[in-house]
Amino acid sequence: MLKKFTIALVALFIAGLLWFCFIPFTKLDKKSSFLYLRTGQTSPDEVVETLTKGNFIQQPLLFKISANLMGLWPSIRPGKYEIQKQYSLLDIIRLLRNHRQSPVDLVITKLRTPAQLASLIGRKMECDSVRFIQYIQDSTLMKRFGIDGERLLFITHPNTYTYYWNADPETLIEKMYQYHHSFWNTVRVDKAKKLGLNPLEITTLASIVEEETLNEAEKPLIASVYINRLRKQMPLGADPTVKFATGNFALKRILFKHIEETAASPYNTYKNKGLPPGPICTPQESTIEAVLNAKETDYLFFCAAPGFTGTHNFAKNDKEHLKNAKSYQQWLNTEGIR
Repeated sequence: MLKKFTIALVALFIAGLLWFCFIPFTKLDKKSSFLYLRTGQTSPDEVVETLTKGNFIQQPLLFKISANLMGLWPSIRPGKYEIQKQYSLLDIIRLLRNHRQSPVDLVITKLRTPAQLASLIGRKMECDSVRFIQYIQDSTLMKRFGIDGERLLFITHPNTYTYYWNADPETLIEKMYQYHHSFWNTVRVDKAKKLGLNPLEITTLASIVEEETLNEAEKPLIASVYINRLRKQMPLGADPTVKFATGNFALKRILFKHIEETAASPYNTYKNKGLPPGPICTPQESTIEAVLNAKETDYLFFCAAPGFTGTHNFAKNDKEHLKNAKSYQQWLNTEGIR
């Protein structure tokens, strides 16, 4: 009698298992949801708890037993997995066993500091911002990329980078570095050499141009001003570098006090000749191209034109520039821009 009961119980379990292998096994209310399995938290109990709390499964015990029978636990990996509402028990186990992670697109646009990059990564990836900052501050680890943490923006191009959610800091930077390496091909490197600059210097200059204007047509002209100043060993006198030195990116107008307050900063290009140590933002590739193809001019100065035109007035000497600057300052005062 006991034997028959045991057989019946096993048969009932197998029938139930087969049933759930082909019908929806989730408790999701929406079409799909993402399951996040964190590194170091992939034991059977932890995974089942995460699945249960997220309504990814019903019948946790049945899932755990089925996962044992199907060899899930030795092969499970941390990551981000998309589970569809209609997934069966078999679908979910296969998804996890085969490591079919959902990729994450890390979209990098304009960033001004490595800390901003770390914050973006912390919002999108398993790697939090603190861990990323600790990695880039380790000179031994960063040596393979040929930069230090302060110059991380040099190899960080605005682009969309695709990763797995649990990618570590080295993997994150490696992909950015590979793209950076492909961008700086021999043609671009040769153009930089003809200007007497290297890729880091071109990118740094492009970041200043990026901050100066959104007007694509004027970028080669503004680049020419700075290149002419470098050749004459004049201070660049770039307001965006002073803004960067203050750390207040909301500043709309750079005053004399800002220049004096940041006098000790290597990013203050009023007090220091030459380029700052590294980029002050992640310039668009079109801006880098504008610098590499800078116009040949005699301009040594430029000043924003009055009004909200987004254009500039260019000058070859102090006299012309002072006239342009006075006109602009008067407009700022009239508009009450501080």
